[in-house]
Amino acid sequence: MIFKTTRTLIAAAVLGMTAVAAQAQENPECIAPANPGGGWDFTCRQAGKTMQDLGLIDKTMQVVNLAGGGGGVAYAEVVNKRNDSNDLIVAASSATATRLAQGAYPGNTMDQVRWLASVGADYGVIAVAADSEVNTLPELLDQIKADPTSVSIAGGSAVGGWDHLKVLIAANAYGIDDVRAVKYIAFDGGGEAVTQLLAGSVQAFTGDLSEAKGFVDSGDIKVIAVLAPERLGGAFADFPTAKEQGVDAIGANWRGFYAPGGMSDEAYTAWVEKIGALYASDEWKAVMEANGLAPLDLQGDAFQSFVADSVAQIEGISKEIGIIK
Repeated sequence: MIFKTTRTLIAAAVLGMTAVAAQAQENPECIAPANPGGGWDFTCRQAGKTMQDLGLIDKTMQVVNLAGGGGGVAYAEVVNKRNDSNDLIVAASSATATRLAQGAYPGNTMDQVRWLASVGADYGVIAVAADSEVNTLPELLDQIKADPTSVSIAGGSAVGGWDHLKVLIAANAYGIDDVRAVKYIAFDGGGEAVTQLLAGSVQAFTGDLSEAKGFVDSGDIKVIAVLAPERLGGAFADFPTAKEQGVDAIGANWRGFYAPGGMSDEAYTAWVEKIGALYASDEWKAVMEANGLAPLDLQGDAFQSFVADSVAQIEGISKEIGIIK
């Protein structure tokens, strides 16, 4: 739903929530499943501050950093010890879905929690050096189809991580049956991966839009595909999507929240409405623009389905490349 971004409508949304839900969130808390700094911590702190500024919550959001296991410690804490909390939300991202899909949270599955809403996304990109003869994603994928050994693609995550999976999602969507043939080389961060691209050691780069933008501005690389459902606006409007080139691949490093599985329906609905109102506000749009987040507007059942589809897709690709059995 698209809201007119005014404080009046936001206040009306809050007033429409049930008294039970309002009482259930007297002490709002957000778990960031990592140490201070980074994406999950940012998601909790920025969302909490903006919700309070907008009057969506009455008290300061308490942010608890609970690092360990790539989010697994926090996930187990919520499932095993905080399952019935109505005050609690937890920051999540594509990394959460990836680890769930790959069984990295032992004994835990995505249906043990309730997925609330997204608050934006950092879409994936596939890029080549600015002087490369390759100008489109199909041209690159055709080269891989013809001779997989001729193209090496660099990324800043480990094998099986999100950067790797993004290019495999594109390859899979293009009809490359054995995605294990795609040569991916892992580096310590996107900056090093781009350095190797510019040195000619690899032929392409896979990363997130925010980290690629600076290299585009400097004239070092050209983005041949953004893994977004439609073209983005503003400074990113000239970057073509994979979809418009006939490759139905979406790779969003989404940011959002989940809640305890035993949260009441009233509290769940209230949190979904609060985060929806947050997302619709001008204040949050300014946060997104300042931090390179692109639109991803999903709440409640739509977000639940989106995460389920993401987990299933990542699980399938992870099995194909031998990350899991």
